[in-house]
Amino acid sequence: MKMLTKFESKSSRAKGVAFHPKRPWVLVSLHSSTIQLWDYRMGTLIDRFEDHVGPVRCVDFHPTQPLFVSGGDDYSIKVWSLNTRKCIFTLNGHLDYIRTVSFHHDLPWIISCSDDQTIRIWNWQNRQEIACLTGHNHYVMSAQFHPTEDLIVSASLDQTVRVWDISGLRKKHSAPTSSMRSFEDQLQRQQLPQQDIFGNVNAIVKYVLEGHDKGVNFASFHPTLPLIVSAGDDRVVKLWRMSDTKAWEVDTCRGHTGNVLSAVFHPHEDLILSVSDDKTIRVWDLNKRVPIKQFRRESDRFWLIASHPTINLFAACHDSGVMVFKLERERPAHTISQNKLLYVNAEKQVQSYDIQRNENSLPMLSLKKIGKTWSFMRTMSYNQSDNSILVTHGEGDNSNYALISLPKHVTGAIEPTDVRQGEGNFACFITRNRFISFIKSSKTLHVKDMNNNITKTIQLDSSVTDVLYGGPGRVLLVKSHSITNYDVQQRKELSELSVNNVKYVSWSNDGQYLALLSKHTITIANKDLELITSMHETIRIKSAAWDDSGVLLYSTLNHIKYTLLNGDNGIIKTLENTLYITKIVQRQVYCLNRSGEVEVITIDPTEYRFKKSLVNKNFNEVLRIIKNSNLVGQNIIAYLQKKGYPEVALQFVQDPETRFELALECSNLQVALEQAKILNNNTIWEKLGDEALNQGNFEVVEFVYQQLHLFDKLSFLYTYKGDKERLSKMSTIAEHRGDYSALVQNTLYNNDIKKRCEVYIQGGMLPLAYVLAKSNGLVELAKQILEEAGVEEKDVQLPEIGEVVPLPEPLAEPIGNWPLKESSLSFFENALLNGQVENLSIEEDKAVEQFEDASASIADFNDEDEVFEDDAGAWDLDDDLDIPEDEAPVIDTAFPAAPTAEGEIGYWLRNVKTAGGYAAAGAFDQAASLLNKQLGLVNFEPLRKNFFEVYSSSKLYLPGIDDLPPMKNYIRQDNDEDNPSKFKPFVPGYDKLEERLAVGFKHFNANNLEDAIAQFRDIIYSIVLLTVEDDEQEAKCRDVLTLCREYILGLSIELARRALDPDDIQRNLELAAYFTKAELQNPHKLNALQVAMTQAFKHKNFASASYFADEILKLSPSGPRAERAQKVKTRADTIASDAVDINFDPYAEFDICAATYTPIFRGEPSVTEELVGAKYKPEYRGTLCKITGITQVGAQASGLRIIG
Repeated sequence: MKMLTKFESKSSRAKGVAFHPKRPWVLVSLHSSTIQLWDYRMGTLIDRFEDHVGPVRCVDFHPTQPLFVSGGDDYSIKVWSLNTRKCIFTLNGHLDYIRTVSFHHDLPWIISCSDDQTIRIWNWQNRQEIACLTGHNHYVMSAQFHPTEDLIVSASLDQTVRVWDISGLRKKHSAPTSSMRSFEDQLQRQQLPQQDIFGNVNAIVKYVLEGHDKGVNFASFHPTLPLIVSAGDDRVVKLWRMSDTKAWEVDTCRGHTGNVLSAVFHPHEDLILSVSDDKTIRVWDLNKRVPIKQFRRESDRFWLIASHPTINLFAACHDSGVMVFKLERERPAHTISQNKLLYVNAEKQVQSYDIQRNENSLPMLSLKKIGKTWSFMRTMSYNQSDNSILVTHGEGDNSNYALISLPKHVTGAIEPTDVRQGEGNFACFITRNRFISFIKSSKTLHVKDMNNNITKTIQLDSSVTDVLYGGPGRVLLVKSHSITNYDVQQRKELSELSVNNVKYVSWSNDGQYLALLSKHTITIANKDLELITSMHETIRIKSAAWDDSGVLLYSTLNHIKYTLLNGDNGIIKTLENTLYITKIVQRQVYCLNRSGEVEVITIDPTEYRFKKSLVNKNFNEVLRIIKNSNLVGQNIIAYLQKKGYPEVALQFVQDPETRFELALECSNLQVALEQAKILNNNTIWEKLGDEALNQGNFEVVEFVYQQLHLFDKLSFLYTYKGDKERLSKMSTIAEHRGDYSALVQNTLYNNDIKKRCEVYIQGGMLPLAYVLAKSNGLVELAKQILEEAGVEEKDVQLPEIGEVVPLPEPLAEPIGNWPLKESSLSFFENALLNGQVENLSIEEDKAVEQFEDASASIADFNDEDEVFEDDAGAWDLDDDLDIPEDEAPVIDTAFPAAPTAEGEIGYWLRNVKTAGGYAAAGAFDQAASLLNKQLGLVNFEPLRKNFFEVYSSSKLYLPGIDDLPPMKNYIRQDNDEDNPSKFKPFVPGYDKLEERLAVGFKHFNANNLEDAIAQFRDIIYSIVLLTVEDDEQEAKCRDVLTLCREYILGLSIELARRALDPDDIQRNLELAAYFTKAELQNPHKLNALQVAMTQAFKHKNFASASYFADEILKLSPSGPRAERAQKVKTRADTIASDAVDINFDPYAEFDICAATYTPIFRGEPSVTEELVGAKYKPEYRGTLCKITGITQVGAQASGLRIIG
């Protein structure tokens, strides 16, 4: 038997504990007057309650209502609301410490007992005391209601256990069952005596159980049998039996060496659990009254034990908190063979379930005599050729296996006749006539035949902690931080994968993939242990199995979930009780529950099949699912948007607002317009107008402006369309609206001079009207204006006016839509239109996407006012390049397009292999696209200066004479080379690397950390565009990149530490420690170590300070710095403890995440940046690298190549 601790809290002494009947909550009452509410599944403190004065000795949840009750040394009982988290009311009446309180299972009653020698019953609805039970003549230590009957059991230091009958109390306080009562019933109710000063005679003592030699601390009922267990200061646990007329002692359990303070029955097994101040929890056999197991704590006395009302969980209070645990694993041993599920049921019998017929067989074999009475079967393996099973049982050094032949005909649970046993923590069949057994204590793997004879013995590495099935002829060797695929026949380790604390493995049906299950992690790999994906769950993972389509379904404590090979996951079903998945067939999931019974659950696999089809671009299946299923919800819509399929999400959505947003995202103006008409909201119309303008769809823009009455914008729209007819209508509209400002604007747009003059005249601006008419040759109109003003022409002085300037005339026909933003139908939209998805090529799509991505990145390089003329002149740097305008570049989707050129540049473009060579030739787009493929470069702006430097370094301009243009010469890598096929441009920078590194070190020494980071980053940028001659030079560049990465990471960590709030001591110490992990040169590493040592010593982390001082002494054994380190170490070693707990293990292997500055320990999933190899946590995949500032983390890239 094994104790499995599920949760443990650290606090002051815990005196009371109670489980919530439904939720994973536990209440803990402390000696310090606090009540804590914990989620034991997540290990988090939900709330704390502080109303009591002095120790709180007892708590209890209501079985159905959101209430709990507590009692303490302040003589008060408090009832609390779980909704408001506040005390609702207090019950006062006890005259001394309260020992226990609890709710009745169905009546609105609370029972309490106290050191005032009474037991009181309260009605929590009317907040009145309804009974006071007297009779004990010492402290009453416990009292509780019977789970089903009208009985109370109490224990007291007067050495007795009393059973009370409260049926009279129930009858008195219950509502009448009907309106008509018999005469006898009425008479009896009238004769019921009322409560008097000494107690209530409606609750009478039924039995007084005497047998303890000292005070009794606890007594409790069995949940179903007429039994009572009691615990006393005489160090024994006594078992009592009741009948209708009497009660008697059955037996005594002896073994505790201190006062036994609490004892309870196991709710499902024939066990008794007791706790004592001898620091032990002991488990007793209820039938034999003998000890089975004891669990000891080093320094904590136990005070109370409580059981969960429905599941196999217990909680024990001790001096430093509370622990929640269960006895034995509840995972039934089972194995799958084709369509047959073999498992061990709750009665330790082997049963078979036919998955095709959905039939359960009779029990085949009884395993009760295999192993000890309370030893459970842990694993099972089945050999079809021999029709035998291999089971393992026991724990630790007492583990054994048993090889048992199954009967040919099932007639019932017969005793096995041929049992071959041996020592082993794990055993399984690896071929039809061989099995292996693993002995953990000696790290030995035995290969045995079917007669249980050893055929081979393999001594394994001492780090192996367990063995799992690894396929035919193979096993998986489990270590703390890795797992190894081991070929038993060849005695050879085939492959290894870094993964922590694997407990179970699940192989896919085709044997190509396996899922490695840890407590909170699932790691999926292929059969060669190459990592596919890894995911973390906050709730414990219990089991996993693969369906036929290659999707992994797994169960946690309360869910069935799925995960695809790309890491996409989701919830399929919520579980009431924990289940263990064994096999999936179509929509049926075959599970085992904790009672050893098969449960068949029907699931809806549509969601994960849809996602899998979408990932694989199986558009046939996607269309079929959309047409035939009701797959809806925000979850799937968000998934489609995240994956870049808004056009697919559009097919699911009915809500107009969501449809509108999705339509805009996939540039579907037609759908967006339909939804905007339904919504008819100004904000919606504005969004639609902006998108339509981006796409150059003037018809939609015009409609939107009309809806929003944006007349000024409409006028301007008609102006640049050249629509004179509508423009004149806008003038009419402005005139009707009386908007003269808009009218003048329209006359300017359509050059209607006469109308504009009329507007000026109406507005009384006669001088302006006269000048306008006169300057445009409207002589008659000018005369009329003078007459109206009463002025003669000779009185008006105007400057000399030349000829009328002709204005450009618009096109005869208005222009139509003018696409500004490319909008094309996606593959899926094409499929929806024509129903043909077979011809869609996924490979072509990928190639196009890669080329477009690279082009988009290059576009970011250009100024906003620059326009691409063609691919060859992307940057428009050299007008003298001899590039014909009429030749378009030929795009090869497998490689970036190169510009066509003649002369020297043409030779360069044909001969170069590096991005630096392309940049020197002026082909910046090819260089950028190549860098995108090799290194995942996405941000080219920081490289702008480097591109120009490389380009200009290979050109030489000699000034011309006598107004002749300058002469251009080209500088080659080798000026003596005569073979044109070897002409390559000169790319500078390699010779200056060490000099530039020295500048960075100088900034480091001067404490100019920002300048140092900028210098090292600039070195990285220059290496990206270098061209070197051989492998040795390339290796040197890679070493420089690694050095720059370490310096940038280390200095960034130090800058982050300096920017911290002074109160954040823990993070300060962590960052100082991480700074020392950067691989700096020794003189600089001493600086990092000194910072860490000083900070650790300053904040009383003496153990850490000693470690850093020791590292300083290793690097610098003498000198002032060594003397200081020696003093710190001498002082720190006298204390050798850390006051602040930090996440830093100096002896562990780990990398530093360049985004969060936190450790990535060996075995934990991570992603890498390609250029300098910086490590990141998986959630930073796709983000911009913090070290380089130019590359994408986790991008698919081929690697740096700079050899020319």
